[in-house]
Amino acid sequence: MEAQKCLECGEPFKGRIDKKFCSDYCRNSFNNSMNKDSKKMIRNVNYRLRQNYKTLCELNNTGKTKVTRVKLISSNFDFNVFTSIYTTKTRNTYYYVYDQGYLMLENDYYLLIKRE
Repeated sequence: MEAQKCLECGEPFKGRIDKKFCSDYCRNSFNNSMNKDSKKMIRNVNYRLRQNYKTLCELNNTGKTKVTRVKLISSNFDFNVFTSIYTTKTRNTYYYVYDQGYLMLENDYYLLIKRE
């Protein structure tokens, strides 16, 4: 039987015919390098979601608060990142970051709410 070569380091090894790596270290290293770009994107989105959630929690300590757009932006709030959208029968659209939501009002004001 001919020795196989590791996909990560190229070293020959013996083992099962369908084995691709010489060690767990090489297998992990190979898989980490294959997934690094997608993990980076997910990590960045999760960071921005946590930042938005923290901002909404800090500004909305009563469960229902009215704030200006400037106040949200000054807290580094990103309006492009949210987890869900809810539209009411009256066509009001609430954007949620987990259980913290916001509704755009007139004159650059936002209503911050917490979903129970």
